[in-house]
Formats: sequence, structure tokens, C-alpha cells
Amino acid sequence: MNKKLKNTLGILLPILLGAFLVIYEYKKFTPEELNHVLDIVKNADITFILLSALMAFLGYVFRAYRWRYTLEYIGYKSDFKFNLTVISIAYFLNLTIPRSGEISRAALLAKYKGVPFDKGFGTIIAERIVDFFILMSFVLLAVVIEFSTLKEFLLKYIPVQTLVTILIVGFLFGILGLYLLIYSKNAFILKIKSKISGLTEGVLSVFKMPNKWAFFLQTLAIWTSYVLMFYFVIFALEETRMISFGTVLVAFVIGSLTIAFTNGGFGFFQKLIAEILVLYSVPFASGYAFGWVSWTSQLIITVFLGGLAFLILPTFNKKEIN
Repeated sequence: MNKKLKNTLGILLPILLGAFLVIYEYKKFTPEELNHVLDIVKNADITFILLSALMAFLGYVFRAYRWRYTLEYIGYKSDFKFNLTVISIAYFLNLTIPRSGEISRAALLAKYKGVPFDKGFGTIIAERIVDFFILMSFVLLAVVIEFSTLKEFLLKYIPVQTLVTILIVGFLFGILGLYLLIYSKNAFILKIKSKISGLTEGVLSVFKMPNKWAFFLQTLAIWTSYVLMFYFVIFALEETRMISFGTVLVAFVIGSLTIAFTNGGFGFFQKLIAEILVLYSVPFASGYAFGWVSWTSQLIITVFLGGLAFLILPTFNKKEIN
């Protein structure tokens, strides 16, 4: 399979699968249920949707500020306006190929600021690993707070025997991988070990930065804005205003993981959010409507800022000397 075809399939297959899920769920609704979903969406309180969009934009702003600290630590400077522009483009591109935005960030940084690609990409990887640990903290918190409900959700889709098998196989592969990393002299394993060592060094460098506390404060601000972005939409719909913050936290975690591992969550986000909210006595149609309102508001801000960023990008001087 040639590279062009592989890239095309990488873009089209998740989108087609998402479209299939949307059509599949659409076919399951009765005409009355479908009208109910549309009524919920039409009657959404625009004030809370705008507040959610504001929180999304602040997430971009905090991320643009935070990037300065890792760049300064490796000896380069990049102004806030450029960082915000590049990050907006990165999020826009992530709608096509998951995580392609990170590569574009490093490429644009090299093109316009003269930062070597590997060094720029290293700062992005360090940020993403820190963000990954924050997300895993949210996952752990959600599991602790809502363990019984999440157990019911998992067992609905994964039988106990299958779940135990997955855990055992995962554990054995983990032990094997650790053994190979420590003792193997194979060239390929040594290359992987070198990559892991480089990533570890990149993450640990965050703790050595002069501005590490400012970095972590910005990280806290980013994730607070993400939670609030999701939380405000709850109040936009009459049918979801009564749910607890614990429920919001679980739905936020599921939504974040879905968006992280798909092309923006199209088709997947709405269904999984609805499935989670059903566990908390929210009718599927109402949860599905909530998923669409939340996902669409995020999509609009991503497309708007991304399109604006593409227009602004040519105004920057290439390989500017800092």
C-alpha cells in the first residue's frame, strides 16, 4: 500500500465509520424521538453555549502562553500571537488525521522561527505527555468517584471473562516489554529504548525549567477551561441541568478520550456520551442531543479559529531571528 493511499484511508475510514454510527443511531430513533432530539437542540440556551465557547478559546490562550516556557528553556523565543496561530492550525488539522497537528506545530515553528524540528517537536511531546498524565488523573478520579456506575458500563460492553483476559494479556506483555527494554541487545529494541529515554528526558526537563511553576499553573488553567467548557453545556439543556458534577466528570473523561483517539470524535462522541448519561437516568435522546450540542460548539470554535489562523499565518516573517 503506497503512502498516499494509506494517508487517505487514515483520514476517510474514521470519518466514514463516524458517519455510519450517526446514520445507525438516526435509524434507531422513532420519528417522535428524532423530533424530540431536534427540539432539545433548538431550545438550547445560547448563553451557556457561548460561555462554553469562551472556555474553549481560553484553553487555546493558556496553551499558547504555556508553550513559551518550554521553548525558552531550550533557548528559543516565540511570541504569543504566533503560538496561538500555530496551535489553532494544529487543532484544525487534528480534525483530519489524529495528532497530525503536533507535527504541523513543529514544522511551522521551524519554518517561521528557525527552531530545529526535532527540538520544537520535543517541547510539544513533553507538553502532551504532561497532559496525558493529567487526563489519566481525571480518569482515576472518575473511577474512584463513580466506580459502581462505570463498572456497570464496562461490563455492559466487555464481559468479565474478556476483561480479565485483557488484563492478564496486557500484564504479560508489559512484563515482556520491560524485560526486553532492560536486557535485549536487538538493534530495533535499542532504538525504541533510545526513543523512550529521549521522551523521558523531555518530560523530566519540565521539572528543571526556571518557570516550571508557571508552566504547571498554565497546565492547570488549560484543564480547568476544558472541564468548564464541557460543564457549561450541561446547563444549556433543560434535560441535563440536574446531573451531578461526578456525572459531568465521567462524561468529560469519556468525551476527552474519544476526541483524542478519533478524528475529532465525529459519530463516536455523541453515542458514547449518550450511553454514559443513560446510566444516570438521562434519556438516550436527551444525552444524544447533549452530545451533538457539545461536539458542534467545539467544532465551530475549532474551524473558526483554524480558518482565521490560516489567514493570519502569512503575516509572519519566515525564520525570524529572535
